[in-house]
Amino acid sequence: MTVSRSARDLHRRLPVAHVSKLSALHRREFLKRASVVSVAGAAAPWALQLAAIGDAAAATGGGDYKALVCVFLHGGNDHGNTVIPYDTVNHQAYTAIRPTLAIGRDALAATALAPTVALPDGRQMALAPGLSAIKPVFDGGRLAVMLNIGTLMAPMTLAQYRSGAVPAPPKLFSHNDQASLWQSSSVEGARTGWGGRMADLMLSANGRAGLTCINVSGNAVFQAGEEAFQYLTGPGGKKPITGIGSQMFGSSSCAKLLKSLITEERTHPMEVELNRVTARSIELQSTLSTALAGGATITTAFGTDSLARQLKTVANLIAARASLGMTRQVYFVSMGGFDLHDGLTTRHPLLMQQLGGALGSFDAALRELGMAEQVTTFTASDFGRTLSSNGDGTDHGWGAHHFVMGGAVRGGRFYGTAPSVSVNGPDDVGQGRLLPTTSVDQLAATLALWMGVPPSELRTVLPNIGAFATADLGFMG
Repeated sequence: MTVSRSARDLHRRLPVAHVSKLSALHRREFLKRASVVSVAGAAAPWALQLAAIGDAAAATGGGDYKALVCVFLHGGNDHGNTVIPYDTVNHQAYTAIRPTLAIGRDALAATALAPTVALPDGRQMALAPGLSAIKPVFDGGRLAVMLNIGTLMAPMTLAQYRSGAVPAPPKLFSHNDQASLWQSSSVEGARTGWGGRMADLMLSANGRAGLTCINVSGNAVFQAGEEAFQYLTGPGGKKPITGIGSQMFGSSSCAKLLKSLITEERTHPMEVELNRVTARSIELQSTLSTALAGGATITTAFGTDSLARQLKTVANLIAARASLGMTRQVYFVSMGGFDLHDGLTTRHPLLMQQLGGALGSFDAALRELGMAEQVTTFTASDFGRTLSSNGDGTDHGWGAHHFVMGGAVRGGRFYGTAPSVSVNGPDDVGQGRLLPTTSVDQLAATLALWMGVPPSELRTVLPNIGAFATADLGFMG
């Protein structure tokens, strides 16, 4: 029998004998530190408290505010027509491989990038024309390009991939599994994601722990923790449960009765959990609505597409952070339509225009709020796509290029290694599928350290990070 993820999550949160790995880790750390300070005499309570909160203090940052925003591109974005070879030699190679899909060099002149640190061998890159709104962000040093990043269990050469000497991520090229690996370090069915595991360490720093992880687009394992849960909202804020907070059938008494029925104490464990979650949802919706009404007014213009509306909501929520008592938050937004086995030349440019416009507006809104330094945004996707064309589109790949944006980013630069523009070349596992040279875990670790996760807790957040020699890629200030 197959059990849905929501059912598994419900069972996980029922009042049974469940002990989280994180809680066990904290208890072990508490006991270890208790033994250290047991000789402190009358000062023991103070000393024990000081020792026990030492690591957590690094994650709370002394009451300052930081937020991480994941922009997930569902379907596997075609990186080949997102960050494009621009120098003459490599653009010619790109055009020869993609004769029906390539973007002409003349069309790329306005979005050609001039990084502060040049790529080797005269390599040049350009953004897709539709991403023109974020070129000023790159030029302003607030946007970095991550080259050939993807899911890895450990560093791997092409020879090791072919021989199986180093394990590749399971279920390569599968949408659901690779999207889950990006978000959680595990295939589909994972219970927690690295955003949620990071949030587990920061819940006590927030006045409203239930608003630490906010998802504006739908359920995602990225924000699920052992203790942290994702609060689902949408563009325009959270809609109240129908009949709650207003008259029902013209009667306020009827509305009160409904609220009582769906929140009152029950005896059956599943009813207890359902009513507990419902009561929490009602309380948080009310709190959030009040905070949004009193937040700073943002004048930056956003588009009307879904991603723009989601990011506008995130900006408004960040503007309301102080009244909610928030110091650390993790957001998730997304857009779909990237599984372009066909129609790439007509549909992908529109997606790039929406992505670029939404990111550009979000950057401007954060600067308007004076919060650009405190918020870091990054893109992610199931996987990259093949460099080779199937005629009208591209097929499932592996490594890809992505963006990291924010005032704390050491932007205007490329990070990672630019892959060879070739099929069956030194970076290709077949059909132009890139073997990643930078791991998602390294990206995540760098962001986690910036958020304040202590180095000693990185393996709690990212179980595979120990396989990589470098945890901090250096793209954060």
